[in-house]
Amino acid sequence: MIKYALFARLEARPGKEQAVADFLAAGLEMANQEAGTPIWFALRLSSTTFGIFDAFTTESDRQAHLAGPIAQALVSNAPELLATPPQIEAIEVLGLKNQA
Repeated sequence: MIKYALFARLEARPGKEQAVADFLAAGLEMANQEAGTPIWFALRLSSTTFGIFDAFTTESDRQAHLAGPIAQALVSNAPELLATPPQIEAIEVLGLKNQA
């Protein structure tokens, strides 16, 4: 059962909005390679604000994701792409409906 999740809020630097969108699109490829990440969303919340929501069945899968290639790429690209450091929140999933 999906019980653990993360939400990362990303604020693009002025003029870097498309670069952030492109970065997130590339992140989907990396997420597809992570067996422990069954749910991964890249989101646009406004013209300059983006997000990543991902969910996991175990805490160890969540920690592996936080130490994995997507997180590493985010940290290394943040100074160029983001106006502020990413805000990452650990979330407990209380319920899930998935018909996909």
